[in-house]
Amino acid sequence: MSLKFFLKIYARLLAITAAVLVLCVLLFNGINSVRGQYWHEQAAEPLMRWLAAVPDPARQYHWMPSLFGLHTLLPEQLQDAPVLAERLAYGQVVAEPAGTGYRFFVRAGDGSILGLALEQTYPELTRALALLVRWHLDTANPQQLNHVSEELGQSLNVSIGPLQSADQLPDQAVLQDLGDRGFSVFHEGRRASVLLRLSEGDLVRMTMPAPFNPWGWPMLVLLAAVIGGVLALGLYLGLRFVDGRLRKVEAVAVRIARGEMGARVESEAGTLVSRLASSFNGMAEHIQRLVQVQREMIHAVSHELRTPVARIRFGVQMIESASSPETMEKQLSGIDGDIQELDELIDEILTYARLEQGGPVFSLREGSVTDIARQVVEEQRQIREGINIECRIDKASERWALADMEPRYIHRAIQNLVGNAARYADSRVVVNCQLDENTCRIDVEDDGPGIPEQDWEKVFTAFARLDDSRTRTSGGYGLGLSIVRRILYWHGGQAFLGRSDELGGARFSLVWPRRKPVDSVL
Repeated sequence: MSLKFFLKIYARLLAITAAVLVLCVLLFNGINSVRGQYWHEQAAEPLMRWLAAVPDPARQYHWMPSLFGLHTLLPEQLQDAPVLAERLAYGQVVAEPAGTGYRFFVRAGDGSILGLALEQTYPELTRALALLVRWHLDTANPQQLNHVSEELGQSLNVSIGPLQSADQLPDQAVLQDLGDRGFSVFHEGRRASVLLRLSEGDLVRMTMPAPFNPWGWPMLVLLAAVIGGVLALGLYLGLRFVDGRLRKVEAVAVRIARGEMGARVESEAGTLVSRLASSFNGMAEHIQRLVQVQREMIHAVSHELRTPVARIRFGVQMIESASSPETMEKQLSGIDGDIQELDELIDEILTYARLEQGGPVFSLREGSVTDIARQVVEEQRQIREGINIECRIDKASERWALADMEPRYIHRAIQNLVGNAARYADSRVVVNCQLDENTCRIDVEDDGPGIPEQDWEKVFTAFARLDDSRTRTSGGYGLGLSIVRRILYWHGGQAFLGRSDELGGARFSLVWPRRKPVDSVL
């Protein structure tokens, strides 16, 4: 995986994560503002309804105005707040943010508007309810205390009950506060509880409803749904993108199967399937080339086979009409030569086909390049009489003679070049070996007529022949140099042609890496 592709995916994941976080924060704040408004109104509603039912709450609960901002408004004073007035007209308890706290409004029975101001809603609401409950319990008949407690609890949405055992007593700090103020607020979990001491000395416990929880299960479910939805959308878009690219590859594969060998996948750099598209295009090009080579081979082989087969047929006819043993012997000798030519042609075709269609499995092993070069030169000297074949290897190259290669095929490549050079040379062929730590190079030069520069690539094409001195009259089938190039290809190198500065003829060069990775398989 490329670093560019990794960074691109990583950036997209960061962008999705940031988008999810921003969306969650916006939803959390927006929905909680509505939930908080609703909770404030629901939490304060029992107290506000109770106060609205009292004829003169400011007088009856004389501590309310000073401690909790209890006040009375006329409906005319709400002309600047039509929404508030409308909601109050429907009998709703309304909560409005005011600075650091909330203001609560409710319409009283006489038509006036009763208001309450709480800076910290839950703690101050707890204190207000505690004072109101204690006042009513202190003024109640002792025989009706339980009935009054039950009525207050139902009306004010709190739980009220006497403290019946010492095990229910809170810690010492709460008891100390109780002695100073007559009530003490403490918490058990998230809920607030108030311990009240009545005028008769009885202890009563009041438990409040749970405070507002911004992380309530509805919010958690919503956030989980949002996160899951965004991730699902991102996954869907990603898979859709990949699926679209794979469908393009599939479509091109179908076109190739129908015979459109030139069809290719449009490769987009940096995408998830770009490497697949590149490999697929490489495979398609290889298949197209193999099909083209196959067609050329079929055409060329059929052409190459005609001449020796025709000569053999002619020789057989001559034997049938031969009048002397000498004539028959001559024809049999010619037929034997034609059969030998067919055998060599078939061997060349099979070798070229194996190399062109994927090549053999090369088992690279260490061998001496210089020893192979000397062996080839010695073999060619014996069969190329009249041609001076020289092998040049300096001491520096001898030091790096051992290389990773397939000796049989390297031998075949050098042999084809030396034999080809000796066939067209006037009198001299030179084989130069230049080896270093990283590269093996062998140059085969001759003093023949050379090859025009415009034909330097053509000579490596299968069954290719030139129109100059290198014609079929000199022998060969036009496969030798093609085999050489494929051998070098499977060794990770290349074969190329130039002009010999020393001898003036052609110079064929083989270059390939001296070492391959340990796990390399060609």
